[in-house]
Amino acid sequence: MGPRVLIILGVVLIIAGLVWQFGPKLPFGKLPGDISFKKGNFSFYFPLVTCLIISAVLTFLFNIFKK
Repeated sequence: MGPRVLIILGVVLIIAGLVWQFGPKLPFGKLPGDISFKKGNFSFYFPLVTCLIISAVLTFLFNIFKK
């Protein structure tokens, strides 16, 4: 493994650890724009805005370490 892969893996693990520790306190998953539908015994939830934010952050990080 090259040093870049190890750095990216370390950053991902740090972020995962922070989300694990502070996850319930973060507003992710309950943002405006997240789709939630409930009717009777059926419920559907898709965190659209949360996915977009996570995608933008990961794209930014990968572009930083790409060079």
